[in-house]
Amino acid sequence: MASPHHIVTLVGSIRKESFTLKIANAFAKLAPASLKLEVTTLHGLSFFNQDLEANPPADWLAFREKIQKASGVLFITPEYNRSIPGVLKNAIDVASRPYGKSSFLGKPTGIVSNSPGPLGGVSAAKHLQNILPGISGPILGQPEIYLTAVGDAFNDKGELVKEPLQKVIQQYLSAFAAFVDRQIRASAGA
Repeated sequence: MASPHHIVTLVGSIRKESFTLKIANAFAKLAPASLKLEVTTLHGLSFFNQDLEANPPADWLAFREKIQKASGVLFITPEYNRSIPGVLKNAIDVASRPYGKSSFLGKPTGIVSNSPGPLGGVSAAKHLQNILPGISGPILGQPEIYLTAVGDAFNDKGELVKEPLQKVIQQYLSAFAAFVDRQIRASAGA
């Protein structure tokens, strides 16, 4: 078997006990053998400022390089005030610059939202679907995934214990793995 596709998994929350981080870790654990998910938090990524583009900070360069070296990107986000968290928008701004040289270009992309409530962060996912075209690679359109009622999905060690949620994640990961493989083969001309 070929080596697994390296997927940078961007965690849209910096809260220490965030459900989003726990979900990202569950995705990494449940990923099929064809994917290796690198859970990436956004702690320490400085604010985007166009004035710094001529001489970008080291943290921007490292973040951009991490995205560039990946086979794909998986966004996992909560919903804050009917949108994505500011830290995630900042990360997108940092990695998508300089203009025309987005680190996300050509990368197969997945979007996962979550919420302890009944709507599963659907507004955040829809905002990502609006933000990413033009600066990202192809986005997996189906299946869409909005994880609801995640508040009781984890044990005290942060492990996913809610079996129906595990099944949904595995189904999504299977579809995402096939999508990534198709996109990479198509870009290689296979």
